[in-house]
Amino acid sequence: MNKPPKRPRARSGPCNRRVAALVYDGLCTFEFGIAVEMFGLARPEIASWYEFELCAVDAGPMRASGGLQVIAQGGLERLAQAGTVIVPGWRGVDAAPPPALLDALRAAHARGARLLSFCSGVFVLAAAGLLDGHRATTHWRYVQALAERYPRIRIEPGVLYVDEGHLLTSAGSAAALDLSLHLIRRDYGPQIANQVARRAVVPTHRDGGQAQFIPAPLPEQGAALGTLLEWMRRRLEQPLPLSLLAERARVSERTLLRRFEEATGSTPKQWLTRERLDRARSLLEGGSLPIERIADICGFGSADTLRHHFRRTLQVSPLRYRERFGS
Repeated sequence: MNKPPKRPRARSGPCNRRVAALVYDGLCTFEFGIAVEMFGLARPEIASWYEFELCAVDAGPMRASGGLQVIAQGGLERLAQAGTVIVPGWRGVDAAPPPALLDALRAAHARGARLLSFCSGVFVLAAAGLLDGHRATTHWRYVQALAERYPRIRIEPGVLYVDEGHLLTSAGSAAALDLSLHLIRRDYGPQIANQVARRAVVPTHRDGGQAQFIPAPLPEQGAALGTLLEWMRRRLEQPLPLSLLAERARVSERTLLRRFEEATGSTPKQWLTRERLDRARSLLEGGSLPIERIADICGFGSADTLRHHFRRTLQVSPLRYRERFGS
């Protein structure tokens, strides 16, 4: 007798639900607000939600951008009980974090706490030596400074966030939302993450990385290229060779490659693979279509090709991804 397939277990949050957000003189108000909105807002409709608290880095009322002042419930000693620690930006890439803060972060990491940095907060984790040998990201404006000061970090400048297990970093400002929703997804599953995203009126997933936000001269036919991208999105299931795309854009293949990379930071093939993976992820999360059918719908041609790209890009198989995030 065949056994019914196992359904993924409902997730009820991390083992340690305490989330400690650092506050400091010169606090980045926007990044701090994201931490509060994502982890500190009361959500009685969700069982076993996070327990949120503030941990002061500096003494006394601390100034935040916009003329605000912040008073925390306690100091760095509270990090000793936290399961998750958030560094919501930092007061400046040239401002050295105090030794007591670095010691507290090292101790938290050593006992298994998860450390999240938003935007420039990565410089605090880097100063503690916690990111050496790991992947990380930050705001595109700070990438060069981070690389020069901490050459042992494997910086990924184009992504919105990086998850290294217990060390998670996000790109500039609003990318903190993407990282926060990703962690909520890890802890509570996709349905709760979607619920939180809807309440905040933000997308659960944002396509692409922060390369799309880096100022760069637009190609002469930027509008035409945008039209081509939308045309490609509507035909992901079809073969889209470079010759067809160049014909559609009415330029040579060489010109299309140049303009495409200027506008997107990638080749047409790379862009298509990313879009097809995003489509496949959505289908895996929201339904029970066979892997072979999803491969056809997304233009991969075969289940083996889909599996290859999933493992290469997401380090997980499609079936494993469905088990983790499927509704």
